[in-house]
Amino acid sequence: MTGTSSSLETLPTWSSYTNTLEAPRRRVTMRSRLHVVCLCLFLSLFLHSGQGARQGQDMKCGACRALVDEMEWAISQVDPRKMIQTGSFRINPDGSQSIREVPLARSEGHLLEVMEEICEKMKDYGERIDPSSNRKTYVRVTSRDGKAMDLSETTLDSQVTASLKYACEVIVEQHEDELIEFFAHENDNVKDKLCSKRTDLCDHALKMSHDEL
Repeated sequence: MTGTSSSLETLPTWSSYTNTLEAPRRRVTMRSRLHVVCLCLFLSLFLHSGQGARQGQDMKCGACRALVDEMEWAISQVDPRKMIQTGSFRINPDGSQSIREVPLARSEGHLLEVMEEICEKMKDYGERIDPSSNRKTYVRVTSRDGKAMDLSETTLDSQVTASLKYACEVIVEQHEDELIEFFAHENDNVKDKLCSKRTDLCDHALKMSHDEL
């Protein structure tokens, strides 16, 4: 009897048999859940990266358009009658000199001076969000003439202005030649020509109004 009892004890019970059958099923279920979690995580990261890319595009575009506004304003503050001689003072073989007069405001030297400090003006800007498109734009929060402004839909944030200033500095560094080219002569619609068509810093289909305040 002892031997029989011992052999019976070694036989698998019904519970252990069902557990053996259910183990692969549990593994499949857990694997499926893991796949779902991974898929959700991937979609979340994808959407987040897309949103981040769009926000980065808004920031670069806003910085470029604000930069154009500030450059045009700085140029307008110089007396247009003031001229400066540019070119080479060396004597040509025919006895002439390659010198010409250009408006001081649009001379390369003056433009370079303006560009050195222009990004400091980004501290005067705030952020607005278009409720229909969720796109961000950047507008002045302090007027140049001291008039009161409606800031009810504008966010004032030091981190935003710091990011806008950095984006402006990158634009000045990377597109110095384009900036001088556009501002050396009076041009219409510089924002779209420079920020969209020439540098592709703004979406081509995006038309934002950054009116001078």
